[in-house]
Amino acid sequence: MKITIIGTGYVGLVTGTCFANLGNDVICLDIDKKKIDDLNKGKMPIYEPGLKELVDRNAKEKRLFFTTDQKFAIQFSDIIFICVGTPEDKDGSADLKYVLGVAGDIGKYMNDYKVIVDKSTVPVGTADKVKEMIRKSQSEKTDFDVVSNPEFLREGQAIKDFTGPDRIVIGVESAKAKEVMIKLYDDIERTGRPILITDIKSAEMIKYASNAMLATRISFINQLAHLCEKIGADIKLVAKGMGLDSRIGPRFLQAGVGYGGSCFPKDVKALAKTLKEYECGSEILDAVDDVNEKQKRMIVPRIHEHFNGDLKGKKVVVWGLAFKPHTDDMREAPSVVIINELQRHGAKIHAFDPVAREEATKILDDVTYHDRPHDALKDADALVVVTEWDEFRHLDKKKMKDMMNTPIIFDGRNVYQPDEMKKHGFHYYSIGR
Repeated sequence: MKITIIGTGYVGLVTGTCFANLGNDVICLDIDKKKIDDLNKGKMPIYEPGLKELVDRNAKEKRLFFTTDQKFAIQFSDIIFICVGTPEDKDGSADLKYVLGVAGDIGKYMNDYKVIVDKSTVPVGTADKVKEMIRKSQSEKTDFDVVSNPEFLREGQAIKDFTGPDRIVIGVESAKAKEVMIKLYDDIERTGRPILITDIKSAEMIKYASNAMLATRISFINQLAHLCEKIGADIKLVAKGMGLDSRIGPRFLQAGVGYGGSCFPKDVKALAKTLKEYECGSEILDAVDDVNEKQKRMIVPRIHEHFNGDLKGKKVVVWGLAFKPHTDDMREAPSVVIINELQRHGAKIHAFDPVAREEATKILDDVTYHDRPHDALKDADALVVVTEWDEFRHLDKKKMKDMMNTPIIFDGRNVYQPDEMKKHGFHYYSIGR
């Protein structure tokens, strides 16, 4: 099938590449000429395990193309995916200016029947606005359908999530669009992955509801972690006991310094805003967001207290900058909040992250970066673990202790076991234990 992907950010690039890898002819369209030039040279704008190899292979085999030519890309395709950003607006709602701008371009250039797919995370009712904008922008009436097909790609696991998803959600109005979309996903469905056909508004809701539920679990376990510390319980054991209940399950019950990224923070606020617009209570989601914002900051007062309120000139090492492992995404990363707060108290920040260094330099000032985790520890007054990269788990503890000025660890992701770290001579602080 002939597919156009509009927007070569995280969702667009992964989606387009994976469709090309299934044998489709795919054009990825973006207005950012530098990004398109870089992609045509094989340079990736994001870090995602395995993505560069797939891009290179499918570009070489002439199934995947990158262009800034809107007219060509829109007229080329049978199916057009809208994969542009929906940033948070000032009032917490999703800003649809890019989505509707693309819809206007589609209406302007489309020359025959197209299936227009909302892949971006958008509020309920967006498909109606996209239809209206396309119709308004057409010089001649041309038939089309708008479909909602939300993405459920986890950064760091995106290719796996595309090829082996828990479910494929397709919101449609017409039998013709339904047939096109089922044919598009036929190869994935054959592997036993379910396709859920819904109305468009239900599909739009499923994405927001899913992310809000996962964020709720994280804030819930983080709030319980504070209680566990006060009563002497272990939040990891509590979470394990909860997760063994088949009605609950173990996922997204890891206490830490809060969630980040491009989805959970924005989607929780946007769904809360939608609830308010329809005069429905949003108390739960408001609390989820509030707990998370407080959780990002909770570790700094502990560091401040340990040093008797004086962090001026202290060398504090931060391991992990990306909002989670296996990505270089710094959007809404807890590390940014933590580092800014530590610097405000006068600390000197040294940092290591396996892949997010380049992105971090665009956001953080006055940070000294290191190429290896141990290098950062030399003469450190404290170590703060913010992102749970696997390589941190089994590093030589004796070497870590010997390199530090004072062996103090604030473990924001419960990477280590308290008894083991104390045995190695560390002053060890964790979350909920």
